[in-house]
Amino acid sequence: MAKSLKNLLIVESPAKAKTIEKILGGDFEVKSCYGHIRDLEKNDMGIDINNHFAPRYIVPEEKEKVVKELKSLAKKSGEVWLATDEDREGEAISWHLCEVLGLNPADTKRIVFHEITKPAIRAAVEQPRTLDMNLVNAQQARRILDRIVGFELSPVLWRKMSMRNNLSAGRVQSVAVRLIAEREREINAFKSIGTFKVEALFAAKDISGKPVNFKAEGSRYPAAQDAENFLQSCIGAIYSVKDIQVKPGRKSPAAPFTTSTLQQEASRKMGYSVSRTMMLAQKLYENGHITYMRTDSVNLSEVAVKDISEKISVQYGKEYLQNRKFKNKNESAQEAHEAIRPTSMDTLQVEDTDCRKLYELIWKRTIASQMADAELEKTTAKIGISTNKEELTAHGEVLKFEGFLKVYREDRDEEDIEEEAAEGVLPPLAVGQQPEFKEMKAVERFSRPAPRFTEASLVKKLEELGIGRPSTYAPTISTILKRGYVEKRDKEGVKRDFRILVLKSDKITKLTEQETTGAEKSKLFPTDLGLVVTDFLKQYFENIMDYGFTARIEGEFDEVAQGKMKWNKMLEDFYTPFKQEVNKTIETAERIKGERELGVDSSTGKPVVARMGRYGPMVQIGSTEDEEKPRFAKLKATQSIETISLEEALDLFRLPRNLGKFEDADVSVSIGRFGPYLAHDKKFYSLPKEFDPYQVTLDEATPIIVEKRKAKEERTIKIFEKEKIQVLRGPYGPYLKQGLRNYKLSKEQQERAADLTPEEALKTIEELKANPPRKTARKKKA
Repeated sequence: MAKSLKNLLIVESPAKAKTIEKILGGDFEVKSCYGHIRDLEKNDMGIDINNHFAPRYIVPEEKEKVVKELKSLAKKSGEVWLATDEDREGEAISWHLCEVLGLNPADTKRIVFHEITKPAIRAAVEQPRTLDMNLVNAQQARRILDRIVGFELSPVLWRKMSMRNNLSAGRVQSVAVRLIAEREREINAFKSIGTFKVEALFAAKDISGKPVNFKAEGSRYPAAQDAENFLQSCIGAIYSVKDIQVKPGRKSPAAPFTTSTLQQEASRKMGYSVSRTMMLAQKLYENGHITYMRTDSVNLSEVAVKDISEKISVQYGKEYLQNRKFKNKNESAQEAHEAIRPTSMDTLQVEDTDCRKLYELIWKRTIASQMADAELEKTTAKIGISTNKEELTAHGEVLKFEGFLKVYREDRDEEDIEEEAAEGVLPPLAVGQQPEFKEMKAVERFSRPAPRFTEASLVKKLEELGIGRPSTYAPTISTILKRGYVEKRDKEGVKRDFRILVLKSDKITKLTEQETTGAEKSKLFPTDLGLVVTDFLKQYFENIMDYGFTARIEGEFDEVAQGKMKWNKMLEDFYTPFKQEVNKTIETAERIKGERELGVDSSTGKPVVARMGRYGPMVQIGSTEDEEKPRFAKLKATQSIETISLEEALDLFRLPRNLGKFEDADVSVSIGRFGPYLAHDKKFYSLPKEFDPYQVTLDEATPIIVEKRKAKEERTIKIFEKEKIQVLRGPYGPYLKQGLRNYKLSKEQQERAADLTPEEALKTIEELKANPPRKTARKKKA
C-alpha cells in the first residue's frame, strides 16, 4: 500500500513552526517562510501607475533559498496549507505564497487562530477557509501607497536640502515626527508661572487616643505678597471642623491588553521600548503562552472568561469575581479578534527569564479585568479659620474592599498625573472639633509644560488620532529613530530656587530652597534635521502632514479590508492630487536653509549663523562670500539650532583646545566628523563619551592616550611604513588596515599573518578593492 503524502503547513517563523508541529504530529510537515517572501521591485517604484497601480513583485535575493525549498516541498506534499498570522499582513504573506508556489487562492486551505494551543490549532484545521482577498488588498494598498509617498517625497528632499542624499519621508512616520516636533516647540515656548499653594498641618487623636498628623489644603495665590497676606490673616486663628462628608467610591479595572495598551504599560512599569515589548510578546505567542499580540480588540472569548472566572473563584474567592464585557474604542476592531491574554490562566509564569515579567503583566491585567471593583470610603473635612472667611480642606481615603487591586494597579502617563496630595487615612473628626494647629506653609509651585513623548505615550497619541494600526506602531518608531529625525535620550535637570512662607507659633518665616526641574528619562527629542524636514513637508505637503487626513487614509484601508472600497480606486483618489503637489513643489519651492541668525561675533564683526550642514547641525562665523573662509563648529548633542544662544555658539569655537604638554609634545582636543578626539605627537585618539571636549583636562587626557596607545600596540602585528599598511589583530582574527579601511585576510593568510610581505598585503588589498565581498543580508523574521 502506497504511503500517503504529508501535508505541508507554512507559517512565518521557525519558533511558531516548531510549536505547531508538536501539536499536529505526523500528518503535517510545518515549515517557515521567514516573514515576507516578496516585495515591490526597487527600480522605478515597482508600481505601474498607468495600469491601475499594478504592483511588480520580486523575490529578494536573500529569500530565494527559502522559496526554492518551499517549492520543492510543495511538489512532494499531499496538500499545502497556509497558517500565517491572522492579520492583514499575515493574509498578504499567504497570498504571496500562493503566487510563488503556484497555488490557487480560491481553493488553497488557509487556517487562522488567535493562540497556538492544541484546541485552537485542531479547531482551525477542522474549519479551514480560503484566502480573504479583501484583507490582502488592504495590505497591498498600504504597501503601495507608502512606497509611492516615499518614492515621490524623498527625491524632493534631496533636491531641496543641501545634505547627504539619504533623506527620506514616509506617510505615518512624517506625522509621528510632526507630533514630537510640535511638542518640543510647545516646551521651548512655554513660560513657567509660579503660584503659592497653601497647606496646613494639624494633629488630632486617632481611635486609640494617639495624636496623628494630617494635612489640609487651602487656596493657591498668584504672588508671594498675596500668600503672605493670607498667612498674616491667620495669625492667632482658631481652627474648627465646619463640615464632614463621607462618600463611597469605586475603582474599576482596566480592559485586557490591546497592542498599544500593552506597549504603554510595559513602558511605564518596566521601562521597555515598544520594539522590545513586541519582540517578547511575539516570543510568548509563538511558544503558545499568549494569544496573538497584534490586536486592537479588548474582547475575551467565552472559553477565556470561563477559565479566568474559575481561577478567580479558586485563588481569591467568589466575592472577587465580577464578569465584564469591555467595549472596543476602535470601531474597526473586529469582535472575532481577541485581547492579548494568557492561553491558560493555570500558567502563572513562563520559564524564559526575558519573557517572564511581560507574561506576568499580561496575566495580572487579564485576571484583574474580570475581578470586582475596589470599594473605597472617601472623607472630606472642611476646616474653618476664625480670623478670615477662608476654609481648608482635608481629604482621606480608606480602602474597604480591595477587589481587583489585590492583583493589579494600572500606571499612568506623566501628562495624566495632576499634582495631587496622597490621600491617606484621616483621624476621626467631628463637626465643631478644634484640631491642634502645627504650622501652615505657602509653597511656590511652578506650572509645567506637557512632557516630551516616551515611545509608549507616542503610541497612545497615534492611536487617539486614529493614525496607524497595531502592526505599524513599533516599525514607525524604529524608522524615525533610524532615520535620525528623532532621538531617544535622557535630559539632565537644572536647579531652580523656590520660596516657602511658614506660619508657626504666630510668626511668619521666609525660606528659599532648591529643586531640580526638567529632568527627563528615555524621552523622544526631535533632531534639527527632523525639525527642518517637518517644516518643509508641512509647508508644501499639507495633506500628508495633516493628522485628520492620515487618519482618514487609515479608515479607507479598513474599508478596503471590509470589501467596501476598491483598493486601486482608493489609490487613484490619493495619487492624482498628491502627484500635482510633488511637481509643483519641485518647480516652485525654495531650497531649505534650516538656518537661524544668532548675532555678530564681537571679535571679528562677522555674522554668526546656526544651520544644517552636510553632516548635521553646526554654527558658522562669516560668509562664503568673504575673502577669509568661514569658520565652522559642530553643535553638541544636547544643543539645537532653534534654541542655541549667541554665547553658547561662540563657546563652540574654543576647540581645538591645547591642554598642555605630555612627553614633550602638545596635547590638544577637538571635534571631527566622527566626534571628539585627542591629538598628540601627530597621532589621534578618540575621546570616550563620558568626557566633555570643552571640559577635559591634561590629567584626564594623558591616561586615555597611554591606554589607547597600549591597546593599539597589543593589536599591532606588523606595520609597512612605506605602504601605510598595518597588520592588526581583531575579534575575528588578523586583518589589514590601510587609511580608514579594513581588509579581510584569508584563513591561510591569518595563520601566517606575522610573515606577510608588503607585496602580498598590497596585492590582497587591490584584489579586495576590485572584487569587494558581497554582504549577506539577514533573514527577516515575521
